Amino acid sequence: GCFEIGDEGVVGVPDPSALFVSRRISPVPGSCVTVTLEGSRPLLAEVQALVASSTGGGSPRRAVSGLDSQRVAMVNAVVERRGGVKLGETDVFAASVGGVRIAEPAADLALALAIASAAKDAPLPTGMVAIGEVGLSGEIRRVGGTGRRLAEAARQGYRTALVPPDAGAAPAGMRLVEVPDLGAVFARLFPER
Repeated sequence: GCFEIGDEGVVGVPDPSALFVSRRISPVPGSCVTVTLEGSRPLLAEVQALVASSTGGGSPRRAVSGLDSQRVAMVNAVVERRGGVKLGETDVFAASVGGVRIAEPAADLALALAIASAAKDAPLPTGMVAIGEVGLSGEIRRVGGTGRRLAEAARQGYRTALVPPDAGAAPAGMRLVEVPDLGAVFARLFPER
């Protein structure tokens, strides 16, 4: 289970997914929700990115918190090379919300979307989750436990999921949008940017 320290000591958290996702009235650029697996338990987690013009004069900064820095570097390179998002002269900051540590490849698509959203200063649609591994050629790959991940997202009120092709059946009330690669998903979400 998930626990927190309160006035009465250590208490169980009935809905741990709520700890790691921001609740906003309107969407902001650079934020995307994914569903990770902690053991066999699906857990919603938010990935955030900030992309800003590099002002240091040297190499652009890359800072990471709560995410695997090697995966972030790889996804960053794929977003630029395969997704066409120019990041070479920018500082890129990436983090998970609420202190959760995300190291699994299933969060790659959410990270790529958060980076592109921040770079283009365009928020992603509300009520959407992204699940999938990003390969070096920009393809979106399936990950294990997709059914459990989608069921948890639907339980939490998410109605759209960006997933790799052949991800399986959608839970009741959820629409699956299959995305084969970063180019296709960026064209769909950022058509004029």
